[in-house]
Amino acid sequence: MSSTDASGGGAQRPARSPSRLGFVFDLDGTLIDSVYQHVLAWQEALDQAGIELSAWRIHRRVGMSGGLFVSALRREIGRPFDAKEAARMQQTHAEAYLRRAGEVRALPGAKELLATLTQAGVPWAIATSGRRRSAGQALKILELDPETPVITRDDVERAKPDPDLFIAAADRLGIEIQHSMVVGDSVWDLLAARRAGALGVGVLSGGYGEDELIRAGAYRVYADPADLLAHLDEVGVRQGI
Repeated sequence: MSSTDASGGGAQRPARSPSRLGFVFDLDGTLIDSVYQHVLAWQEALDQAGIELSAWRIHRRVGMSGGLFVSALRREIGRPFDAKEAARMQQTHAEAYLRRAGEVRALPGAKELLATLTQAGVPWAIATSGRRRSAGQALKILELDPETPVITRDDVERAKPDPDLFIAAADRLGIEIQHSMVVGDSVWDLLAARRAGALGVGVLSGGYGEDELIRAGAYRVYADPADLLAHLDEVGVRQGI
């Protein structure tokens, strides 16, 4: 499947319809296998700031906005730090992650899933707490057209677990958020989906467990994009019917 074919349904903005089904995908851990690169990047940023924190504790926060991550970090380490130190850590994380971008791969079935939705006429978009620069790298990994609708942290006032990213993505597609399927790998994705009024679908490819995702609001949970692709009928996608 060519990159144009894979992104066509996502790139077009259909006329707004009160009941049109659409999909909004988280990016890291949902479409690309990048969660652990983010964990290591955050660990590097923390090490440079003289903060020692276990990787598993960092993983539990990946998917939150950078600001909330820093707020949670204050509680984890038991000491305050100022806004300049927080901004420096976020910048160091971004730079450390980009150095690891060559290690990141598309998750199994991600490209095929997006192409199948396009062929079925189902609009879709990507919504990520990451910045535009890292999102651009992800589009290359997924072999998507640069015009693919992507909402990033740069486009909204607040990132996950606030619902702003998903609401903006649905609006970009011209669909109602309450008729959208939000697909994500973390509890923060599903909390944001619930707050937006969308139906949440979880994937295990970011490292959270099935029970955690269900408690956070997932209607269905699948192993990865390939598993979701094999069960699209369960989330209301009609193919060739």
